[in-house]
Amino acid sequence: MTDDVDAFTSRLNPDMCVVTAAAAGERSGCLVGFSSQCSIDPVRYVVWISKANHTYAVAGSAACLAVHLLTREQHALAALFGGETGDRTDKFAKVPWTPGPGGSVVLEEAAAWFVGSVEDRVDGGDHVGFVLRPVAWRVRADGPLLRLDDAMDITPGHPA
Repeated sequence: MTDDVDAFTSRLNPDMCVVTAAAAGERSGCLVGFSSQCSIDPVRYVVWISKANHTYAVAGSAACLAVHLLTREQHALAALFGGETGDRTDKFAKVPWTPGPGGSVVLEEAAAWFVGSVEDRVDGGDHVGFVLRPVAWRVRADGPLLRLDDAMDITPGHPA
């Protein structure tokens, strides 16, 4: 049965996003491939963060998370947040960012972003879904978004 599910999921090519979190004086961020709007009214969005990821621990205490869309031309930014781990690297020392609502961290170069207050956390196995209520947003640039196929060459920075 796993092979059947893999055959289905391997056909998907979702948009990638960078999720950032800040809590207790610590910042973290990671590249996320599992995210989606999950309610129309009220608007809600869910991002799934791996329990093995450094960002998971920070996000667990955060009041708000920032979700950033990248264009295909922003592969280097995706590689920084997907290929490095916050356990060893201060990713935010390498990019311009600003404080956002609720103590969030907003990447200034992202093509688009929104900050959402954490409404719920859902354990989904090796990932936890953070259900967000959007409180602030900005669209800065157009262009094709970075998708999973564009990011397949990024080796995850967090342990398996």
